[in-house]
Amino acid sequence: MSARGLFLFLAVGIIWGTPYFFIALALEGFSTPSIVWIRVTLGALVLLPIAIARGALKPALKAWPWVLGFAVFEMVFPWWFITEAEKSISSSLAGLLVTTVPFIAALILGLMGERAAWHPMVILGLVLGFSGVLALVGIDAFAGHIELLPVLMMLGAAVGYAVAPIMADRNLKEVPTLGAITVSMAIVSVVYAIPALSVLPAELQASPPTSSVIAVVYLGLIASALAFMVFFSLIKEVGPGRAALITYVNVVVAFLLGVVFLNEPLTVGFLVGFPLIVLGSFLAARSRGEYIPKKKRLVTEATGEIGIPEHL
Repeated sequence: MSARGLFLFLAVGIIWGTPYFFIALALEGFSTPSIVWIRVTLGALVLLPIAIARGALKPALKAWPWVLGFAVFEMVFPWWFITEAEKSISSSLAGLLVTTVPFIAALILGLMGERAAWHPMVILGLVLGFSGVLALVGIDAFAGHIELLPVLMMLGAAVGYAVAPIMADRNLKEVPTLGAITVSMAIVSVVYAIPALSVLPAELQASPPTSSVIAVVYLGLIASALAFMVFFSLIKEVGPGRAALITYVNVVVAFLLGVVFLNEPLTVGFLVGFPLIVLGSFLAARSRGEYIPKKKRLVTEATGEIGIPEHL
């Protein structure tokens, strides 16, 4: 990885590890629909002129059905689930549960017929990651540290985060990413406008804490608009495979911010589930060639019917 690639990797990894912390601060003064609406509206307003200047808007508007689907799975439901869940669980736990995205994506791709998703190491990653979630939820729920519903909401958000890139990769390849993200944010802004504007005036009249105001502005300008722009540059520099590994930087940042600044507890379930989830996601997310069972490899190698991937 080049020096520029490393800088971009660390930058977006750190930025996208912070939303969980800032969501916790924002919830002290705003409701979920207000937080999501302010976030996407600020992000759309910043990205819109850039997208227009680069000619990225028109192709995205032409592909609006798939952009709409991307918006639903990437933002509409995940950002609601995450914000609501953080009313009951710690920001560090929220960040950890989102690291399940790679192995959920691997499982989805496997069910869609991608043979590479059934590589033994990918399967091992799926088993380890799922075991980590079970350990985390089971131990902490038994000890009374967490409730099941917020965890399910976080896993629902992770499913959305896993589905959206797959949808975009298969249906939005010809659409500039900047345009797709800008239109997506505009769509989400419209979706949340009525529920947000029905409560936001009262929330502002109640004088929310300065920290909450700063938090929602940060979520819109830095954690959304700037982060997406840096992420686009990172993908061009190192490719989507390596770019996806920012997940592991995200969880460390979310963990440190929660424990150090919000005094969030370190539970037994967290300590047991953390390494299993991270290791499982890492193994499941690694790029691999098409998996060919050993017996079939021996047969095809002898007959010369197909080539054998080097890593096998």
